[in-house]
Amino acid sequence: MAQKAYSSHLQLLSDKRWQALAGFGARPLRVLWASTSTKDPDLPDTYYRGRLAAPDTIDTVPGKRCSHSPIMAAWTRASMAPDYAAAERAIAAIANAGIDVDILAERLQREGAGRFGADWSALLPR
Repeated sequence: MAQKAYSSHLQLLSDKRWQALAGFGARPLRVLWASTSTKDPDLPDTYYRGRLAAPDTIDTVPGKRCSHSPIMAAWTRASMAPDYAAAERAIAAIANAGIDVDILAERLQREGAGRFGADWSALLPR
């Protein structure tokens, strides 16, 4: 889903309509990858962040990772190679296995937004 979203974002920015707006000074929003911590204890906590690092994106990072760490520097050098066709094949395989990918995508977005909102609220002074 992330590959498809990022590929779609890049396609939008290369569209002549967007290019016309950019010519007038419009600036694009960045893709936000939120709540990307690993839920599987067998995977490293950097599993998703390393796969989502891409130019002009934003990723939330847990507090235990400081901005000057070598791992953070490696994430900023990494880059997701958008492959819309591969993303479509993977999504089709999931659908063929009987999973409703539209419901899955919506659930992932809602859960991610909910977790991000809760974390953000916890940071705000009371």
